Amino acid sequence: MDIYVCIGSACHLKGSYEVVENLNDLIKRSPEKNIVLKSAFCLGKCSEGVSVKFDNKFFSVTPDNVDDFFKNVVMKEV
Repeated sequence: MDIYVCIGSACHLKGSYEVVENLNDLIKRSPEKNIVLKSAFCLGKCSEGVSVKFDNKFFSVTPDNVDDFFKNVVMKEV
C-alpha cells in the first residue's frame, strides 16, 4: 500500500519534511512490509495542511498527529 505525502511549497511550510521522517520511522518499525512511502509535488489540497493520500483518500496530517494517522488509518487498512 502506498502513502503519498505532498512536498510542495504549501505543505513544506506546514511540516511535510517532519511528516515524511516520522512516517518513514513508523514504517520501518511496523511488521507490515507492504507499506511504501512516496512523495508527491502537489496533491491539490494546499489549504488543508500536509496533504497525504492513502487508499485513494486524502488526509490532513501534521507532525503532531502523524502517529495517530499511522495507527488509526494505515494500520487498520493493511
